[in-house]
Amino acid sequence: MVSRRSFLGSFPVAAAAVGSGPDRAETRPAASPTDSTDPTPPPERFDPWVEVDPASLIHNAGAVTALAGDRPVLAVIKNNAYGLGLTRVARTLEPLDHIAGFAVVKTDAALRLREAGVRKPVLLMGQFADADAADLIRRDIRLSLCTDGSGARAAQAAQRVGRPARVHLYLDTGLGRMGIPAQRAQRWLEILPRTHLEVEGMFMAFTEDEAFDPEQLDRFLAVTRTAAGLGIGPGLRHAASSHAVFHFPDARLDLVRPGMALYGAFPDDAAAERRIAAARGLQLRPAVRLRARVVRVEHLRPGDAVSYGRAYMAARPVWTATLPVGHADGVPRRAVNGARVLIGDATFPVIGAVSASHTIIELGEAPVVSVGDTATFLGPDHPDIHPNRVAATTGTSVYDLLMHLSPSLPRVYARG
Repeated sequence: MVSRRSFLGSFPVAAAAVGSGPDRAETRPAASPTDSTDPTPPPERFDPWVEVDPASLIHNAGAVTALAGDRPVLAVIKNNAYGLGLTRVARTLEPLDHIAGFAVVKTDAALRLREAGVRKPVLLMGQFADADAADLIRRDIRLSLCTDGSGARAAQAAQRVGRPARVHLYLDTGLGRMGIPAQRAQRWLEILPRTHLEVEGMFMAFTEDEAFDPEQLDRFLAVTRTAAGLGIGPGLRHAASSHAVFHFPDARLDLVRPGMALYGAFPDDAAAERRIAAARGLQLRPAVRLRARVVRVEHLRPGDAVSYGRAYMAARPVWTATLPVGHADGVPRRAVNGARVLIGDATFPVIGAVSASHTIIELGEAPVVSVGDTATFLGPDHPDIHPNRVAATTGTSVYDLLMHLSPSLPRVYARG
């Protein structure tokens, strides 16, 4: 199993691309992805689609809450809800009592949630611009104070709006990515009482290094105690992502902040996490499928080749099928390293090279599928296409796999 940490660490050049892909999914595309309650697109269409199962989202939210000792859940729906569709996922989860609110990292995503009618708390975990601050406060979006000047900027915007800004203090306890460094938090905290901000919570993010995470938590709790000594109630303390929900019970605190587990995939060590869930009588169900229809079935003679560079050459007479979905849609280029595709009750290996818009699979000695048959690359319907299995087979992170589902593909929501 490839963890998020090991995947990013092993590809220093690719890590930037991994970060940039999900960011694009959070912006508003020129043409918004289609949201439909019809479980399949029109039969005459051969365009690929992403199918989302709301019942599985609801199931997973309950399972995560139980795993977290019934703590409330601040649902992380950043990066287009991990590829499943920002506003529809939020509307699916919002009615649940154990969903305390939502967390995103882009200003546009926070505003879109309010425009979509989401009323529960929304936390913007990323930086906010001065030009947006007043609008965010007016819409009751919680701001993260993550730089030295952010408290003053939030307070000034709140004065312009005429209402208090609800804020969460983002503390950097060792990840080194965002937040006020814990070692100089006291001086920063001493200024807060003069800013007239409403501190609703404090939070941090782990490195997901088993040896270092406890020290991070100690640093975080020390700052919350300092805040209390200065008369600043720390409010809701949250630190546990999906990884910590499974592996670090002490980090669950007042609420948990899972992402990946809500969508039905395991965040790090799938085998271990599946055992942890099973011991509690719980399971996660992948809530997403990547699907397309067969557009070509063809017979290859010995020596015939497919894909760029003749990457696959038939050693014997064999049948193949072409699917109109490729790496531009979210199929990993490395799918040729052993990934399989489900059609009917059988799975078939990806061969050749995954191109931008097409993938080819080997059928064997007989044309056992037909043009128009539905093929599933990712989903809950067979162990070969479980997101964690696909991630392991292709040597990628399950985070990378889901978040890079193209935002331009229709999101089709199964009827609940």
